[in-house]
Amino acid sequence: MEQYLHWMTEGLLALSWWKLLLVGLVTTHVTIVAVTVYLHRCQTHRSLTLRPVVAHCFRFWLWLTTGMVTREWVAVHRCHHAHCETEKDPHSPVVVGINQVLWRGAELYRNATSDPALVDRYGGGGPVDWLERRIYGRHTWQGVGLLLLIELVLFGAPGLTLWACQMMWIPFLAAGVVNGLGHYAGYRNYDCKEAATNILPFGLLIGGEELHNNHHTFPTSAKFSVRWFELDIGWAYISLLRWLRLATLRRPPERLMRCAGQFVPTLMTLKLVLGNRAVLMRELTVLTLDVFHAERSGLAKASPHTALLQTKRLLRRAPSRLTGMQRAELEQVIVHSARLNAMHVARQTLEKLWARTPATQEELLAVLQTWCVDAERSGPRPLQRFARQLASYG
Repeated sequence: MEQYLHWMTEGLLALSWWKLLLVGLVTTHVTIVAVTVYLHRCQTHRSLTLRPVVAHCFRFWLWLTTGMVTREWVAVHRCHHAHCETEKDPHSPVVVGINQVLWRGAELYRNATSDPALVDRYGGGGPVDWLERRIYGRHTWQGVGLLLLIELVLFGAPGLTLWACQMMWIPFLAAGVVNGLGHYAGYRNYDCKEAATNILPFGLLIGGEELHNNHHTFPTSAKFSVRWFELDIGWAYISLLRWLRLATLRRPPERLMRCAGQFVPTLMTLKLVLGNRAVLMRELTVLTLDVFHAERSGLAKASPHTALLQTKRLLRRAPSRLTGMQRAELEQVIVHSARLNAMHVARQTLEKLWARTPATQEELLAVLQTWCVDAERSGPRPLQRFARQLASYG
């Protein structure tokens, strides 16, 4: 009887509390990796392909630890990107409030998956084999039930606590923190149209999903980090899988490479500029802010301190995203600096390049060439250097 009670309280392994904590940290981390690598980057955005054995391992683990169905998760996230920050967004803190998404994110997810039309429209392209149809997609609660049974046998009564933590991990961190805080608080590298933010520059706890602003700017990129101090642990695992030849990138990034001796933009330059417009606009924005800081003492003589603070904030925004009132406020200050005004006009003109969708490639190239000539001829030195560098890409 005593041996039976010992087995019930400590399980077959009889682990100490710190070993049990380590098991919890490892298993929940594997679940996060499965979500970001398999569900998000592979299945939803098709950024990479995984070998069938790897994809199935991820599917089995997610069935065991979350009960989530691949097709449903994909559908909800694609709908989020298609209708971000609108009434059709399944989980937008801009629409329903931060508390609703942060603490009831899993409920919002279930509400979305209960809509067959949404799942049918956005959930295509996922696995449709016998296991998905007969087990993973049909018997969702049996997976987490099996995990509970395994952990009770292995760890005894503490296994119930471990299981409860595992069940809360994804609903809170993925459905709550990423979808909530990731559209509410943090820093932004890019002024994309969505309210997405980078929660932290170190994407360790949630597998790189912390870099949410980067992801919304480049949704088809398998790598979420873009700046030297940002860390995307999900990309580290993808790199390892690529090294083991278990994963392949579907959309390798087109890097901006300079051609020695090239001084006039070519069609290849145009392609690279259009494909990296967010990166280039950020570079030009940083240069514009540098000019603003250099001109600040002169601007302070004509504008109050509060107006300068507002100007700095507005210069961080993409020109096309400014309201009419914001444009007027900005122009009232920068009109007192010819250099700053030239930088802002150059940003506006370059931004119009990728808004000219009906134009042919030859017409767009002519616009780009004219922009480079004008920037080099009459722009401030930072703009001249930027234009020369841009013209050399190819």
